[in-house]
Amino acid sequence: MKQTVAALREELEHARQAADDAVQHAVSGASAELTQLKMTIAALRDELEAAHAARDKAVQRAHAASEDEIRQLKATATALRDQMEEARLAKDHAIAQALAGAQSEITQLRGTIATLRESLEFAGITREDKLSAMRAQHQAELLQLQATVQALRDRVESASAEASR
Repeated sequence: MKQTVAALREELEHARQAADDAVQHAVSGASAELTQLKMTIAALRDELEAAHAARDKAVQRAHAASEDEIRQLKATATALRDQMEEARLAKDHAIAQALAGAQSEITQLRGTIATLRESLEFAGITREDKLSAMRAQHQAELLQLQATVQALRDRVESASAEASR
């Protein structure tokens, strides 16, 4: 019985040792797996942080690019607005100059028309005065010629009357 008890004790000791070895092997395996999982988690965390950092950088680049594009569009809009204003002012200036030139030309033409009208009226008056003077002169000449004709007739009649006497 002692031998059986000793054999059982020895067997129990081996079983305990085998169980301890199995537990230790399981703990060791679990520890290795845990270490591997921790490394995997750390690698995934690092990868996630790198992805977040890359995404944040991409977002920042996109934001900076859009801000730059917005600034450029605003500058372009301002430049176009300034060009349109300059063009409008130039057009208004050209219109004002054209109106001033037209007004000046109208004034000159009116002055020319008034001068020509006065010249024409003066020429008409002068012509009428000359015609009146010529008529008066012709009338005087006509009267003088009639008087001369009458005097010559009277002489001819007197000469005829004296010759018939």
